[in-house]
This record gives sequence, structure tokens and C-alpha cells, in this order.
Amino acid sequence: MNDDDDTEQGALRLDKWLWLTRFCKTRAIGQKLAGKGRIRINGRVVDKSHALVRVGDVLTLPLPAGVKVVRVLSLPARRGAAPEAQASYEAVP
Repeated sequence: MNDDDDTEQGALRLDKWLWLTRFCKTRAIGQKLAGKGRIRINGRVVDKSHALVRVGDVLTLPLPAGVKVVRVLSLPARRGAAPEAQASYEAVP
């Protein structure tokens, strides 16, 4: 498996998902954020950037504007425009 092929059957690395959905400006920032151990996937604390994100997962993200909880609706294939990225997740109240 090479660095560009980060997908497993129906899953995407956390750092790549954060970058593709525009929560992080670069993938390296996504790796650092994931490594801090403050992100949760389905309530489980994650401290590795290679943790897998799947459709239906609920992510709790610490952002500068506050904590955001989102449900993954789809796994984007590329880093597109903001509206395209926002269509990949929904906010959980």
C-alpha cells in the first residue's frame, strides 16, 4: 500500500478525511490534531492519524470555534469546493 492509497474497503484515514472535508488546511495539521488524542470516533478517543473513518461514524472534533460533532455521510474522493466537502457530513445537535 502506498501513501496515496489510504482507503480500505469503505474507510478513509482520519487525517485524510479531516483534510478532504476542509476541517484542516493541510493533511499534516490533521495528523497533529489526531495525534493529540482529542478527537473521538463514535465516542472512542483516537490518538492515531491512521484511525479509520467510515460512513455513519460520529466524530467529535475540537475546533478553535468550539467542539463540533458531525456524522459522516460519505467519503469524499477529492478535496473539492467547500459546499462539496460540507455535503460529506452533517452536524449532530
